[in-house]
Amino acid sequence: MQTGEAAQTGEALRTGAEAPTVTGPGADGGDPADRAGRLRALLADPAPLVLVEVWDVLSARAVAAAGAGAVATSAAAMAWSLGSVDGSGAAVAGFVDTVTRICAAVAPLPVTVDIEAGFGTTPAQVAATVRKVVLAGAAGIDLGDRVLPAGGPGPALVDLVDQQVRIRAARAAAEALGVNLVITARTEVPPAAVGEPDEWFEAVAVRAAAYAAAGADCVLVAGPLDVDAVTRLAGRSSVPLAVEAGASSPAVAELAAAGAARIGLGSWPARAVLGRLSAIAQSVLVTGGFGELDGAVSEASARSLIADDPAGPTVVLP
Repeated sequence: MQTGEAAQTGEALRTGAEAPTVTGPGADGGDPADRAGRLRALLADPAPLVLVEVWDVLSARAVAAAGAGAVATSAAAMAWSLGSVDGSGAAVAGFVDTVTRICAAVAPLPVTVDIEAGFGTTPAQVAATVRKVVLAGAAGIDLGDRVLPAGGPGPALVDLVDQQVRIRAARAAAEALGVNLVITARTEVPPAAVGEPDEWFEAVAVRAAAYAAAGADCVLVAGPLDVDAVTRLAGRSSVPLAVEAGASSPAVAELAAAGAARIGLGSWPARAVLGRLSAIAQSVLVTGGFGELDGAVSEASARSLIADDPAGPTVVLP
């Protein structure tokens, strides 16, 4: 349940009414600026910040119950859950509403929100999106450098200088609300666009340096990387390096030893859940068996993740 400032903010964002300031303690788990400070401290810790990306309240509560120090969202998974494709601005209203609910549901844990390319092509549009997610309770954002132009053939890489301006606009929007937002700048240079691996590495390293100079607190390189690439990129970065891991990636300890300060999973958790659901459907509808349901949590455990429990959610496996 949302109460107090969290519910008021969510309603303001849905109706377009003036939203409340985000300074001072709130009923959703404390001062948003304080939550941003906690996220910043986690990123600076010698141990890597490991994130399991979520897409709704239930997945967020499940990750929190597993002992996460912070919660991250996957824009792709959230868009899919709202019936939109990754990169589409059509889901902005539902996106912000979901962010509001997630932030309230896992408070006081800090939440970093993947806002894709800011749901817009201009700095002003990026700033407007940042304002909305900060008012929703976000402690940090991931801001990418590929946009989907209206009527264009597909995602296009933003000009480097233009992306710096967008990062500065995001920072200014958050500071205007009194929040020192943790900005992670994601670079998505496609390897095929620059030729040889060394050329790709140099293009990524140049963008990472430029984004740090524009005020990004962390730089995320999209796509799974091997240990050598992580080591080289970490050595070139003046800010903490974030990486995305997948099913075949090196272990957390290896990535951390190579220099990764933040390790996330992107849309992998959502796709893994979707794969599991598909297997259940295939088993029931095609073979008539129910064995794929083994391992499901109890109904009581699922309900406890949503219930307003001061002691926090718990999961009891069958």
